Amino acid sequence: MMNRSNKSLSLQSLLLLQLSNLCVFIAEEAVPPYIPIENITINCGAFSDSKALDGRLWSGESNSKFPVIHSQNKLSVFLSASTGHVPYITSRHSYSEFTYMVPLTNGQKFIRLHFHLNSYPGFNLSKAFFSVKAGPFTLLRNFSALLHAQGKETLVKEFYVSVKDGQSLNITFTPSSAITDAYAFINGIEIVSMPTNLYYRPANDEGVSFLGQSNLYRFGNDTALEMMHRIRVGGSKIPPAEDTGMYRAWSGDQDYLTVAKPSALPVNSSMNLNFSVVPSFSAPDTIYKTARTMGTNKTMNEHYNLTWQFPVDSDFDYFVRLHFCEFQQEIIKAGDRVFLIVVANLTAETEADVILWSGGNGIPTYKDYAVAIMNGGNRKKQNLSIKLHPAPAWRTLYSDAILNGVEIFKLSKSGDLSGPNPDAIPNLLEPMKPPIEQSGKKRTIIVAVVGLISSFAAISLLFFLILRIRSSKFANNSNRALPSDICRHFSLREIKAATNNFDKNFIIGRGGFGDVYKGFINAGSTPVAIKRLNPGSQQGVLEFRTEIEMLSQLRHQNLVSLMGYCKDNNEMILVYDYMVHGTLRDHLYNTNNPPLQWEKRLKMCIGAAGGLHYLHRGPDHTIIHRDVKTTNILLSEKWVAKVSDFGLSKINELSNTHISTAVKDSFGYLDPEYVRLQQLTEKSDVYSFGVVLCEVLCARAPIDGTVDHLQISLAEWAQHCYNNGTLAQIIDPYLQGKINLPSLLKFGEVAMSCLASEGSKRPAMSEVVCGLELALQLQESGIIGNDENHVNDSTVIDYHVLFTSGSGSLNVGR
Repeated sequence: MMNRSNKSLSLQSLLLLQLSNLCVFIAEEAVPPYIPIENITINCGAFSDSKALDGRLWSGESNSKFPVIHSQNKLSVFLSASTGHVPYITSRHSYSEFTYMVPLTNGQKFIRLHFHLNSYPGFNLSKAFFSVKAGPFTLLRNFSALLHAQGKETLVKEFYVSVKDGQSLNITFTPSSAITDAYAFINGIEIVSMPTNLYYRPANDEGVSFLGQSNLYRFGNDTALEMMHRIRVGGSKIPPAEDTGMYRAWSGDQDYLTVAKPSALPVNSSMNLNFSVVPSFSAPDTIYKTARTMGTNKTMNEHYNLTWQFPVDSDFDYFVRLHFCEFQQEIIKAGDRVFLIVVANLTAETEADVILWSGGNGIPTYKDYAVAIMNGGNRKKQNLSIKLHPAPAWRTLYSDAILNGVEIFKLSKSGDLSGPNPDAIPNLLEPMKPPIEQSGKKRTIIVAVVGLISSFAAISLLFFLILRIRSSKFANNSNRALPSDICRHFSLREIKAATNNFDKNFIIGRGGFGDVYKGFINAGSTPVAIKRLNPGSQQGVLEFRTEIEMLSQLRHQNLVSLMGYCKDNNEMILVYDYMVHGTLRDHLYNTNNPPLQWEKRLKMCIGAAGGLHYLHRGPDHTIIHRDVKTTNILLSEKWVAKVSDFGLSKINELSNTHISTAVKDSFGYLDPEYVRLQQLTEKSDVYSFGVVLCEVLCARAPIDGTVDHLQISLAEWAQHCYNNGTLAQIIDPYLQGKINLPSLLKFGEVAMSCLASEGSKRPAMSEVVCGLELALQLQESGIIGNDENHVNDSTVIDYHVLFTSGSGSLNVGR
């Protein structure tokens, strides 16, 4: 029988072998970026140079380096936004045409137009329809930034044009003549030189594969391009400042991935890439060090396609670039991983082999295609799909596929890139209202009558408000109307019927907000959870409204759904989907429920992390939950974890910033940096989630006053054990011998990274999701029945030998 020290050494050796294909995020010297000949930034409407949040300097207009000319001798109006950052603080607005004259050298250029969808005094955003031309190319026509932003606060449109030698590039903004009082506006303009033929084709080039056609597709300097999608597959977004010198923004692929089943997320950040096939500035290193694959389950992979869907304008040709790099150490020779590529439902490759294309492991490459998206059914937009599928088993060693990055560009037609405006969506900043045209005497009479009615209504409303305020018992945020179109309004009568008049036997939970009842609506056919506010709770009043406003705008499979509310007779009640299995806490400790298998716990953690990632990424703004704990993670009938209770949540409109606020959170989950600085960021949620992970692993409360003082705080005790290599000794006894050691290592690494003392060293929730998915993959692929590979209470691990980054941040090794 091996002794304890020998067993520890054996486990380390085994792990080093098993994890040889998994690499962690460590610092390495970056490839020198491309240095553009021109790097022009115009802060429109600004009188002096200003720095943006990323440190980049934007030029004000007062220095006249880029003169502006106007038609009809009408000058622009310079306006300041109420919120925003450079270049979104100032703008140029004009009811007549204006042109920026920008002297440039010859060559191919990026043009980026920045718009801030702000309420500008005296200008109605619903009237901002205009066209933009750059030299001979029409970039936008009858364009509405409001409609294209689809509810977002800012919008960037990126184009590529070629400038001839000695030419100034004139960028002209022209208000639409079809709309009364239409105007044009712009907040910022970028013009950045690009490497020759980075995207364009050289004059002697034969062209790219034109899918579905027998000929090749050629395009050169007489073509303009618009960037539609630039995607990092399997990773988080990359901001412009972290690009290869060209200030391109790369988005994550989560919003476009439609079929995954699930996919794996390999990462190899330690590999030194060999740019022998494509230029080093083609994409940031991280594009080629993260990927999405299908895994190695041949049976499963034979029955589905790994699929992304990208919305594009109909009736245009598109240039598609797919980025590849084999960095997994088991993929070393041609034939190891061969797969099918389908673009827009047309076969692009029947036997894609990245090693064959690039020449080896760790060598980035890309493949270019052209495809036509026809105008079928008069649809404004259609989806351009990208699908991957393994080659037949006899053709490939690993039944798998890989993709690292995607770029999709619209190609101009006769110098025109303009596409249609999207349809309006409800609750835009200034909703579109079609103008009602009246003429002559009839219009004058209508205006006069409407004016009298409006005046009378305004006076009546004023008296009503005065009386209401005087008669109100308290005037606060609870008096604001809760429109029924946000979500369903239940009458108190319906609520009483659903709960048998608030029968105590129907109570399924209690909290600071009040009691939670199980009820039945829709003639008893639909079970719901009904949360009733404690009478007289002023804090509850604010939380009640916050909960409604938050959840009515959020839809995600890992967020609890708000069905409606009741605000009758001083009652404030929220109605949710009923979660059959209660809270996550109900299945961890102090419970009669059977213990959860490790795989099920991991899936619940992945789901909850996905819900928090959605909040932090935000449909419009970063949303900080502020009360992450196991009692606020609910479990559906199918054991899907859903984050709940948004009464304390805060919206942070600027990423990478904090909110100064009074400290609120649950005891035991509080971020110590938040307590110390009273500055709230999404990293406070990450810390609280780290405590949740410790609860899941150890099956004990975050604070336990019955144990030794060193063990009272679960977070501190878990960190102590992790640093001493004894984390395995404090896990839930039920899990002893049931967790693969690699899975525990990855899970422990994720949890400890979340608990880092400094928020800047904690991972983003997207990285937490990736790390937990890897922990699940390691558990499911472990050697069943091999006792040396499973954790028991005698296992001692030197984590610092196995994971040597030393940064304190999450190392998502895939």
